[in-house]
Parts: sequence; C-alpha cells; structure tokens
Amino acid sequence: MAAQNGKDLLIKVDMTGGGQFETLAGLRASRISFNAETVDVTTLESQGGWRELLSGAGVRSAAITGSGIFRDETTDERARQLFFDGLAPAFQVIIPDFGIIEGAFQVTGLEYSGTHNGEATYELALASAGALTFTAV
Repeated sequence: MAAQNGKDLLIKVDMTGGGQFETLAGLRASRISFNAETVDVTTLESQGGWRELLSGAGVRSAAITGSGIFRDETTDERARQLFFDGLAPAFQVIIPDFGIIEGAFQVTGLEYSGTHNGEATYELALASAGALTFTAV
C-alpha cells in the first residue's frame, strides 16, 4: 500500500439523525484508536505460570480525537450542541484505502483556544457509544 494523504482521513457526523453525514469542517489533525480490555483468567494451574486471557471477553471501545480551525458554522454548531445535549449520534470515519468505520459516538471533550495574532482553534474528543461497523473499500 502506498503512503496516504492525511487530509483524506475524514470524520463525518450525522447532521439530522437521518443518515445525512457531513465532514466536520476545519479539522487539521484527526485520529481514531481502538481498544480492547482483557479478562485475566490465570490460575495456579496455568501452564508454566503464563497468563491466560478469556477469549472474546472484555470491553471494546474506540476513541476519536481531532483539532482544527473554525470554517463551517453548521458543523461547528452541531458538534457544540452534541456536547451540551449529551447526545451520541452516528459518526463515520473514512480511512483512505482501508474503509469506513460507522457507529454512535459521544462528544466527551470540546476545547476552544486562540492567540492574539492567530486563528481560533478547537479540539474535540469522541468516545464510542455502541457497536461499530466496518465497511472495506
């Protein structure tokens, strides 16, 4: 696989609850991470004293982070409202030449900053709030 352009990794939010996804505008950096907790079932009888994990158990989760500048009033307003209302709508993460991750996420962090002679910026954090689907491209 050839190197991919970072700007092609897109985070989209369902704007209306009806499957109308729009890219969160102004993002300059974005990241998705997947996590799986383990369940340790090691006992004194575990072979050679090696740790044993319970297959298929534990909690799986995903986290999305992004940062950028204000560019689009409607997606900025949507992200802000999701945070204050505590909603968890559908999001899509488009990973170039890999696929699309889709599912419910809740906005868990929203930061605004700016400097005297620079642009206003924001950072947001999202946590998965249900099962995710993956569609390969």
